[in-house]
Amino acid sequence: MHTINPDECQFCGACQSACPQEAIIHPDGKNYYEVTDDCIDCGACEAECGFNAISADD
Repeated sequence: MHTINPDECQFCGACQSACPQEAIIHPDGKNYYEVTDDCIDCGACEAECGFNAISADD
């Protein structure tokens, strides 16, 4: 699974658009995205993020 660092996320939406599983959500009242358990670890979001805010969990 991948994780989005809320301190680095610029809330641009590129990761959410790139996710084939629709596993990236916008939590209410937050200015960043989160990855849900629906993540298939494909890396599309990480490759699309221009802010290096997304990383694969070990």
